[in-house]
Amino acid sequence: MRLVLLLVSLVLVGCHKLMPDAPAEDQLLDGPVDGLSTDEQARFLAGDVAFNDEVFTSATGLGPLFVSTSCGSCHAGDGRGHPFTSLTRFGQNDGTGNQFLDQGGPQLQHRALPGFTPEEVPAGTTSTRLLPPPNTGLGFLDAVPDAMILALADPADLDGDGISGTPNWITTPAYITHRPAPVEQGGKHIGRFGRKAAAYDLLQQTANAYNQDIGITSNYEPVDTYTGAILDPEVSNSTVDQVVFYLLTLKAPIQRDKDDPQVISGEQVFTAVGCAKCHTPELVTGPSPIAPLANKTVRPYSDLLLHDMGSGLDDGYTEGSALTSEWRTPPLWGLGLSSDSQGGSYFLLHDGRATTIEQAIEAHDGEGQASRIAYQQLSTTDREALLRFLESL
Repeated sequence: MRLVLLLVSLVLVGCHKLMPDAPAEDQLLDGPVDGLSTDEQARFLAGDVAFNDEVFTSATGLGPLFVSTSCGSCHAGDGRGHPFTSLTRFGQNDGTGNQFLDQGGPQLQHRALPGFTPEEVPAGTTSTRLLPPPNTGLGFLDAVPDAMILALADPADLDGDGISGTPNWITTPAYITHRPAPVEQGGKHIGRFGRKAAAYDLLQQTANAYNQDIGITSNYEPVDTYTGAILDPEVSNSTVDQVVFYLLTLKAPIQRDKDDPQVISGEQVFTAVGCAKCHTPELVTGPSPIAPLANKTVRPYSDLLLHDMGSGLDDGYTEGSALTSEWRTPPLWGLGLSSDSQGGSYFLLHDGRATTIEQAIEAHDGEGQASRIAYQQLSTTDREALLRFLESL
């Protein structure tokens, strides 16, 4: 009997040593926001399964042309995409709209089922490569009132600081329900999701992704990208809505080491060199049917506005009313965990060209030029503190 107990004890001790401790919450990008009801937790889990586990095949509606076979394949761990999962968009270079919709625009579907030919970017148009953005904290960004975003805008640079953030005014699809107190201009509304802020909300973003990325039709986006015909839905409203709820209720990234003296110093440098003029530290959400998202102060480090980033980041492609050189300020929360979903390396900026945070800073031009120059003039101590702060986000 003693021998049996000894063996059991050894097995338990051995298993404990073999099984790693669970990562701390501030090391993870996925997981639900705190405070969801039991019913909301069930909806979150259903959306998690649809987003991360469901893989489409030809039998379930895939393609015939497509980019990926599932949502999760482009957003590993709900983080930033990898260059291998990048998307190519083409067909629009000004505010007149996409001129190549009849040739596959705006999304290049570079994969195809057997017997079909993948798309190529048509001659005579410009294109851009986009890495899938991270998913975390999106519900808080969705709940920020239009009025707050508009209050941060300064399209004519009236304060003379060289920063002229502007909204991307977009035409919303008929299936969209506008937020409380929406701001409208000429029949158009403020976009806030996507690299060019060309999606109004997460329903539009999700329905478009099913349609353009996987070749899946829905009641929201019923047009088949290959034939142009209106097809019966290949994914149900229920599944799309579950995915949207999942994206809405993913937690915001948690800053690490925020009490570290170097991190505190780095945040002060961040403000001093002007980074916070576009990467607005705090936003406040408004009303939301999801109680944990309502009336919260969050720290995404973004104003959700478009900014001219200069010729170096101008790919000659745009969406909505954005200029080709304009990009939405990417939220910085979760930046320090980006490499976890990118194979252990950084791939930053819209197309992943920057493989370090410093390279991303050095690529800033246009409205970001003054901050870049200020960064270049920092002492080694201040520069290291700034980078340490950014890595903590």
